Amino acid sequence: MKTIKYMPAGRRALRLALLAVALHSSPLAAQTQTEQYQPGVTQEGAVYFLPKTAVRVSVLIEKTSYRPGDFARYAQRYLRLNNVSLEPSVSYRVVGLTAVPIGVADTAKAFAVKFNARTVAANVALADDGRLLAINAEPRAEQLPAPFRPAVRPAPVNPRQYMNEEILAAGSTAKMAELTAREIYDLRENRSLLIKGQADFMPTDGAQMQFMLGQISQQDQALTQLFQGVTECDTTEHVVVMAPEGSTTRQPLFRLSQRRGLVDKDDLSGEPFYISVDDITALPAADEGKGKKHKTVETGIYVNVPGKMRVTIFHGAQQLQVVEMPAAQFGHVELLSGELFNKRYTTRLWLSPVSGAVDRLEAEQPK
Repeated sequence: MKTIKYMPAGRRALRLALLAVALHSSPLAAQTQTEQYQPGVTQEGAVYFLPKTAVRVSVLIEKTSYRPGDFARYAQRYLRLNNVSLEPSVSYRVVGLTAVPIGVADTAKAFAVKFNARTVAANVALADDGRLLAINAEPRAEQLPAPFRPAVRPAPVNPRQYMNEEILAAGSTAKMAELTAREIYDLRENRSLLIKGQADFMPTDGAQMQFMLGQISQQDQALTQLFQGVTECDTTEHVVVMAPEGSTTRQPLFRLSQRRGLVDKDDLSGEPFYISVDDITALPAADEGKGKKHKTVETGIYVNVPGKMRVTIFHGAQQLQVVEMPAAQFGHVELLSGELFNKRYTTRLWLSPVSGAVDRLEAEQPK
């Protein structure tokens, strides 16, 4: 987050100490003047955007890789393992999905604010994209989900380190497979004897027993991989951001190919995942000044009164997630009076970075 506050030069984070701007001599001259920003027009003061609410979808995709073992063709003959593939393969699937609201700049809601010399000095805090976050106060940090951190994968085991001299000296792959299978059966028999208490060398305590069983299981698993193959799973996080402009039904969000992973939304090789957005705002629409005289100049700070939306994510006919969240674009804009920012008060304002609504407003008379 970048805070732009206009202060004396020499600070890296631009701080705007209220600039002395000569206004027309009018009853409003001691107030903060705010007007709709027109692109290409430069004015002394701060130009800010109100946010609109985007949907940040975090997708956890698991990649499963299979690599056949050296003795895969002998798996059924020696270990009675059926359906062991002789070809390597890769597949992808969605194992987790989370949708949360985030704020992005709404360039259709751009405002320029200029300050009169007699108004109370103020600091304007803006996000990196120009969203108004706070006035006369330090903005609160935006809360984003923590990035996904995969579990540490255990170090791979080389099964050949458990092959005895007879196996390594075998003259053919078939013979090596046969001798390896015998070694696996011997390991399993030893494990059974240990559990039954019939082994020639029984452990002296429980810890030693667990250690011996663990070593036998590790050797068994490593040698069995030579027949069964190795399957590895990797999970990665992919983030998709969508900023709805209105209600939408089953709009493509992303596509997932079982063989290639996440693909473009237009790539028909992937299965589509859809998003639907419903406007469920219960607030009445803003009164756009009906029956009132037109004012050429309005003073104060514009803020959002957000609406509400329901977001539903589908895979085929299956609903994967339904979540309700505030939606700035489904609400309306209100004006906070410029009287709050004259020298009779010390006013601090915090806005929601997601919806642009007033989070907190403090107005104190100076002592």
